[in-house]
Amino acid sequence: MNVRRSAAVLAATAVIGTATPVMAASPSPSPSVAVPSGLYGTSDPTYDGVWRQSLALIAQHKSDVRPATKAVDWLLGQQCANGAFAAFRAEPAKACDAKVMVDTNSTAAAAQALSLAGDGDHMDVALKAVTWLKSVQNKDGGWGYTPGGPSDANSTSVVIGALNAVGQDPDTAVKDGKSPYDALRKLALPCEDGGAFAYQPDKKGKLTANADATAAAVVGLKGMSMESAKAADDTDLSCTDATKAEPDQVAANGASYLAEAMEKDSHLMSALAGAEDQPDFGNTADAVVALAVTAGPKAAEKPLTWLEKNSADWAKQNGPAAYAQLILAAEAAGADPRTFGGTDLVKQLNATGPEPKTQATAKAAEKAEDDEDGVSVWWIIGVGLVAGIGVGFLFTGRNKGQQL
Repeated sequence: MNVRRSAAVLAATAVIGTATPVMAASPSPSPSVAVPSGLYGTSDPTYDGVWRQSLALIAQHKSDVRPATKAVDWLLGQQCANGAFAAFRAEPAKACDAKVMVDTNSTAAAAQALSLAGDGDHMDVALKAVTWLKSVQNKDGGWGYTPGGPSDANSTSVVIGALNAVGQDPDTAVKDGKSPYDALRKLALPCEDGGAFAYQPDKKGKLTANADATAAAVVGLKGMSMESAKAADDTDLSCTDATKAEPDQVAANGASYLAEAMEKDSHLMSALAGAEDQPDFGNTADAVVALAVTAGPKAAEKPLTWLEKNSADWAKQNGPAAYAQLILAAEAAGADPRTFGGTDLVKQLNATGPEPKTQATAKAAEKAEDDEDGVSVWWIIGVGLVAGIGVGFLFTGRNKGQQL
């Protein structure tokens, strides 16, 4: 999933429901609108403001960082009265009207972020967003980028993440007897074609393998949000066709396709016109998550290592969403994003927006508490030993590294 949205693709999607993926290239160096102080990043937010803010907040939560209040407030202020979100609203005080192009991806990402913000204080806002998403669900059980647009793997998967984030079982989100999992299964290719997923069928109904859609669909079929994506136990991947295959097996088929696609170079290549010979860092990060949640950290090890060695310039160029993607990939695969190829991704993400409430992490606090508890235990043991056998033996033993 690349970190920027294409204006041309968004317009085409809104007007004709094109099957072209809705991701695009690098950020605009000259914003056409003023960048709000509460927003992460300095590039033009017109097509990705809500998306990048949501990913930043999710990644911070995953890293036990409490974001600045104004960062959360900015995202809250982007919601329309009906619960939906657009990619960016320059005038959030102005009520949404028919000219405001709301979309499922921004809404689902915001729902995931706001379900976490403030320790659940904004769950009502997230639920309102999910209620809107369910109101625009397609009859095949999936979602398109825009309300009423043809279902696609990426949009359906990010909405599944929103359902998970607010505690709703995606399998129970049914329209005309079809669930989101049904929609994703319809986009899966058979094993003889690699087991990948298509973004959407073409005009003739043909499915074409798409690595970006595959990575998204794998996580979607696992029923996970960006925050809840966690590594499975290490296991071998294989593609197995089966009538009415369970979501886990269809996900494993997709993951096996990704593993094979990255077998040689440990990364995915860009599918964007004119950039086919360039690595796709964002999709590789998403593929790491897909492999980790399906087959465990071992399956994701090689592409994760490749990202550690090669993604620094890409992340610096693309800003908060890129740092967030790398953090989420590292966390899902069991790596430490604070020592990612010698880089502290969390610190770099924090530096792209308003300063968090605290840079200290909950994990660090827990460790300090454990250390404190350890001192207390030693003190109690020490007092007992002093009383029984004298001070000299206690400190002599400890100096020699003996167990007490």
